[in-house]
Amino acid sequence: MKKVTMLDVANHAGVSKSTVSQYLNKRYDYMAVETKSKIEEAIDELQYQPNIIARSLKVKSTKTIGVIVANILHEFSTQIIRAIEDVCHELGFHIIVCNADENPVKEEKYINMLYAKQVDGIIIFPTGENIDLYKQLQSSKFPIVFMDRLVPEINIASILLDNENASAVAVEEFITNGYSRIGIVTTSAFKNVTPRLERISGYKKAMQKYDLSMVSDYIRSVESDSIQLELKKMLSLPEPPQAILAGNDLALIEILKFVKKAKLSIPGDISVIGIDDVSFADLYNPPLTTIKQPTFEMGKMAAELLLNKIDGADNVLPKNIYRFRPKLIRRSSC
Repeated sequence: MKKVTMLDVANHAGVSKSTVSQYLNKRYDYMAVETKSKIEEAIDELQYQPNIIARSLKVKSTKTIGVIVANILHEFSTQIIRAIEDVCHELGFHIIVCNADENPVKEEKYINMLYAKQVDGIIIFPTGENIDLYKQLQSSKFPIVFMDRLVPEINIASILLDNENASAVAVEEFITNGYSRIGIVTTSAFKNVTPRLERISGYKKAMQKYDLSMVSDYIRSVESDSIQLELKKMLSLPEPPQAILAGNDLALIEILKFVKKAKLSIPGDISVIGIDDVSFADLYNPPLTTIKQPTFEMGKMAAELLLNKIDGADNVLPKNIYRFRPKLIRRSSC
């Protein structure tokens, strides 16, 4: 089949090629309603598809952004992606999603691939280990926004939860319900992942604030596949914790697996609060108390910040680090 061109659309609609071009680029504020209708009908009847690559070269924009997540298995990541996509779709942008698997080598490859594809900007959940590459992007004025993590060595707009406050809210909820022996379990923080470090720090500060003993054996930050073993050790202590804070959704899942395997009850044998309001929280028996991140608002801001940078309008932004407050969703696991 012969490829339908813009000229074909113009001839079919009985207008000039430049008028069709104006319509496709949404410059039709002063275009007659009848003319717009004719072009719309011609596009529909001929099944015309604009040449996106050619248009992007002409306007120096692909109307596409990249999103590189650290680990797509986190429900938080998928919720953020959805929010970003909503904003971009509304404004005529497409997104390409890449999963770095917490691997700086994969992250570097994806950054280079997206840059080569001439995306207009990138939102990254950074591993924090490609500092020279981040700096290169920044020095070339390539639009970039960090999500969920800080990289202290570089000043790039970053969007995060108030992680210390999230842990403090959970500890206070445990205390309110009569628990004093409180532990925290999160996935490994050995790569200096901002949320994990800050949530442990917030837990420690809250325990000190309420003059509760901090037992080192109650604090675990390990790979997901080691969490159940660490829980077994923790609950075998002469004085095991009465309550456990799950530092993220993956840690929460491993805790729930362990509870089922060990035939424990929540909150009878162990009280649990999870940071991240997982989709199954109110379906679990008992329903799980969680600390909710405002994922839609965070993803929306990330998209808007990036699009501002793409439009060259980020010079009016008041700051570079944006913190969102967590919200306690009180259910029955505490």
